[in-house]
Amino acid sequence: MEGKEKKWKDRYADRPVNEDQALLWRQQTRPQSARVCCPPRPEAAMAREAGAVRNPWLENLPAARPRGGKKGVALFLALLVALLGGTGAYWMVFGLPDRPDRGAYFGQLNAENDPTAIPVVQGGDTRLSVQKEHGPLLTSQEIYQKVNPAVVAVMAVQSDYSASIGTGVLFTEDGFLLTNAHVIEGGQSCTILLADDRSYEAELVGYDRKRDVAVLKAVDASGLPVAEIGDSKQLRVGDRVYAIGNPLGLELRGTLTDGIVSAINRDVEVDGRTMTLIQTNAALNEGNSGGPLINEYGQVVGLNVVKMSAHEGETGVEGLGFAVPSETVEYLANQILQYGAPLPDTSLGITVYAVGAEGDAVRGLMVRQVTEGSGADLAGIRAGDIILSADGAAVRETADLLARRRQHAPGEDMTLTLLRGGETITVQVTLDAAE
Repeated sequence: MEGKEKKWKDRYADRPVNEDQALLWRQQTRPQSARVCCPPRPEAAMAREAGAVRNPWLENLPAARPRGGKKGVALFLALLVALLGGTGAYWMVFGLPDRPDRGAYFGQLNAENDPTAIPVVQGGDTRLSVQKEHGPLLTSQEIYQKVNPAVVAVMAVQSDYSASIGTGVLFTEDGFLLTNAHVIEGGQSCTILLADDRSYEAELVGYDRKRDVAVLKAVDASGLPVAEIGDSKQLRVGDRVYAIGNPLGLELRGTLTDGIVSAINRDVEVDGRTMTLIQTNAALNEGNSGGPLINEYGQVVGLNVVKMSAHEGETGVEGLGFAVPSETVEYLANQILQYGAPLPDTSLGITVYAVGAEGDAVRGLMVRQVTEGSGADLAGIRAGDIILSADGAAVRETADLLARRRQHAPGEDMTLTLLRGGETITVQVTLDAAE
């Protein structure tokens, strides 16, 4: 790439591209995002031309390509924490068992319209583990010192020698990391940059475009700092959270912002798909994509993925950022690590609602409706049945049943214990592939 003139292209916005802009994008390495919200600053380009940038890793970066450009109140991919946006994660405690019959799923990296040509590597025996316990409350300074070393910048070089940049977080000492799928979209190669300026080539383990999670592996890495992955299910509205990242480019790398959890399980439509996310008012900007959302104990409880912005010319929208919960990340990352891609979603063929409360004699999920011809229908489940347990584990909320269902692939059996007319019965339900 040396000696070649490289220019970035904004695929969504009609903007002139000149020498100063191209130079600025090389210096700032702006992240991949669905919307460009902050124009480049000419003075930054002049500073680089004058030799103000000394990091050799940054000197030969290709032009960064911002992604974006829908008008109106738009959701754009913009994560909080970290630098470039790598993948990696702790393997889940509830990792899937080794099942040879699922080997066919390995390497199916969204075969239809595969967005990346980054070299692929297998996850091996690595698993992401979510920690249910935590230590004492930490100050913001202590949180930054604990997590920032494990936050990385992720640069995906495109076929036209432009580059998209986001954030990632390391979860193993040998270089497995987490990021957003959109950060590496279209990438031909990938590089990660640590907070201490060490850099590594990165390979792709796999990703899920629908829920925007990817796992990467730093090549020949060892002894790297790691982040602790916490339990997003323990979050409550009003809890303080933090984000670390590189908003608007590498010049602001390692930026810490804070806020609160504004909502839990918020359904947000992004590019025609609905994602269930954590809502926060912690400041998020382009370049934060794929970075960590951190709780008060210094644990990563989400990957920042989307931010809401206002229509051009209208009053700005502030404090509306969203993150993929660590519960979802855990589920997806462990399947990606084991099979190279998430397993197809499954369906029981029922709709349910929670009944009973703590201390009640009967507590579980009441079946509201059974889909004709579904696995539940064929197993004899009826409306009015109360599901008490799934695979031997008690179910109290719909999330409990979902967690057990996610442990299975389509065609596998799930054991349900039901209460019907005062009688307890057990049925085997063959799971269907979700539509």
